[in-house]
Amino acid sequence: MSNEQDLTPLTDEELLAQQGAALPDKEVASVLDLNADLDLGIDAAAPIDLAVAANANVAAPIDAAAAANILSFGSDAQALSDQGVIVNQDVTADATAESAQDSTIDQGNDTVEDEPAMTEPAADGLLPGSGTTDLGALPTDPAAALDGDLLNVNVDLAADADIAAPINGAVAANLNVAAPIDAAVAANIGSIDSSATAVSQQDAIINQGIEGAATATADQQSDLQQ
Repeated sequence: MSNEQDLTPLTDEELLAQQGAALPDKEVASVLDLNADLDLGIDAAAPIDLAVAANANVAAPIDAAAAANILSFGSDAQALSDQGVIVNQDVTADATAESAQDSTIDQGNDTVEDEPAMTEPAADGLLPGSGTTDLGALPTDPAAALDGDLLNVNVDLAADADIAAPINGAVAANLNVAAPIDAAVAANIGSIDSSATAVSQQDAIINQGIEGAATATADQQSDLQQ
C-alpha cells in the first residue's frame, strides 16, 4: 500500500507569508573596497664620487681541438692540439686613484599638511550645517548587512622622510693576468670498432713583472642637515 501524498504547490498568500530578504544587485556588491590615501614628503639625496685607476696586462692564448663520432660505425675520431706560448708581461707604472668629495646637503623639514578632521554626522545621517550631504544612517534591518562591501579597508598615511646617502670610493690596481689554455677532446659514443684519440701538448713560458705603486685615496666631507 502506497502512502505517498500528492505535493501541492504553495499559494501566493503562503509565499508572501514566508520571511526573507532580497539580495542586492550584483553590480552594487563589492568583495573588496580599498581606499589608500598616501601623503608623502620625501627628500632623497645620494651624492656618489668614485675614482678608479688601473694598469693591467692580460694574455689568454687558447688552443683547442675537438673530434667526435656519435652513433657511428667503423669511424675514427682524432684530436691533436699543440701549443707553444711565451708570454712576457712587464708593468712599470703607478696606478693612483684620488677621490675628494665635499657634500653639503640641506633637507628642510617638509611638513605634511594634516587632513581636515571629519565632522561626526548627526543621527539623521546629515552633516551639521549641511542639508545636502547624506552619509547614510546606520542600518537597522539585519538584511541590510548584505547590501554593501564585504571588506572595507581605509588606509591613511602621512609621512615626512629625509634620506641622504653620500658615497665616496677609490680603487687602484696593478694587474698581470695570463691564462694559456690547451685542450684536446675526442669521443666515440654508441659506436663499434671505432678509435678516438686526443693528444694535447702545451709549452708555456710566462714572465710577469710589476714595478709600481697602487695608491687609492678617498677624502669625504659631508655636512647633512635633515
